[in-house]
Amino acid sequence: MIEWRPLGTGARPVPRPVATPLVWAGAFGGALVLVAVLNAVVGTGRPGLALLALSLLAAVLGLCARFTAAPGTAVLCWLFLNGFAIPPAGTLTWAGPRDTTWLACLLTATLVGTSLARLAHARAAYRRLAPGRARQDGGRGDGPYGS
Repeated sequence: MIEWRPLGTGARPVPRPVATPLVWAGAFGGALVLVAVLNAVVGTGRPGLALLALSLLAAVLGLCARFTAAPGTAVLCWLFLNGFAIPPAGTLTWAGPRDTTWLACLLTATLVGTSLARLAHARAAYRRLAPGRARQDGGRGDGPYGS
């Protein structure tokens, strides 16, 4: 039996975050492409530019991710930053303060993206469900579901 339901009525659920392995795959592929393009265009001597670009990638990935994906996303971006964006390319190194700062920047960017997405979704859900709010579309509100 077919049940007819009106479109666009009722409470819409808050969007679910993307699965963590999919976010990490995006971080791996995105960081690979981003570092390769930066190396081809400006060379390997500009780690600040690479850090900025990878931080933006991490923040964008954070918009659709869970909080638990943030550390892995930051580490994957850092691996490409450290391994391929600074000389000698292809060699992982650890320079204590520098790499700690880079990891902190990437983790912060991911967490900021995730936090902004969660706040936006929570605000939208509150606005949809808050009682006594006037309709924004100018409707009369006398349909089968009230105002």
